[in-house]
Amino acid sequence: MIRERLCREYLEEIDRLERSLRELEDELVELRMQLNLKVDEANRLAIENASLRHRIEMMERREKRLVEFLRKLKIPLIYIDEERFEDVDVDLGPDSKD
Repeated sequence: MIRERLCREYLEEIDRLERSLRELEDELVELRMQLNLKVDEANRLAIENASLRHRIEMMERREKRLVEFLRKLKIPLIYIDEERFEDVDVDLGPDSKD
């Protein structure tokens, strides 16, 4: 009787541990999928970042060539530091007669 009871308790504990193990395995699979999605997102963002950097470099080169060209033509240039000015909303709609 004691042996049967002990065996039953051990078997129940084994079942409980097996269920816990399956739950942990399922959770691990879910976490791996989430990690893969995050890695994919990080890779996409890195590629997009590299592309944007390249585009900025190309725009800066074009701007320098344009400035050099305008200087050769002796066209006066005015540089505006946009960071020193506040954004202003401008209404470009037709004037209203109040």
